[in-house]
Amino acid sequence: MITTSGFLVTIVAGYFYGIDHVRTAGALVLLGGAHDIFDGRVARLSGLQSKFGAFYDSVLDRISEVVIYLGLISLYNQYEMTLLNIGMIYMIALAMAGSLMISYTRAKAEVLGLECTVGLMQRAERVVLLGLGSLMFGLSWNGFVLSAIIVVFAVLTNMTAIRRIVWVYRAAAGVPLDN
Repeated sequence: MITTSGFLVTIVAGYFYGIDHVRTAGALVLLGGAHDIFDGRVARLSGLQSKFGAFYDSVLDRISEVVIYLGLISLYNQYEMTLLNIGMIYMIALAMAGSLMISYTRAKAEVLGLECTVGLMQRAERVVLLGLGSLMFGLSWNGFVLSAIIVVFAVLTNMTAIRRIVWVYRAAAGVPLDN
């Protein structure tokens, strides 16, 4: 239940980014992130952990991230289509791709029996940075802080995904697959 409520809060956050309510969206990102932290703990403490629950939580996390990024694309798409806004839309797309690749590289490594948690910008860091930055600054200074956060995401999420690929290569190159 907590997973679903955190998911719904984050979906609403994406909507608020899309209608130019950046501070409200930031507060909702943080609230949804807090739900995400507690749902795993509640499941463990109550003995309700399951493989499906972990899978379901992960899927909802990815969907909610995509919705946040789509909300940000809507935010930058609603103004005059200046070169800067078009560039920010590409930065958001790169940040979204990097965020999804961070999760994918970890999941694929785990399927291969490797614990791959190297790198910056895991989901918790992204939630805190985007949530606090949005809540505290909104679109102040012509949206500079939000734009800077997106550029940092675009760079660091992709660097983290690449770092994970290199880490898995070093750990698994030449290791045969189990039959």
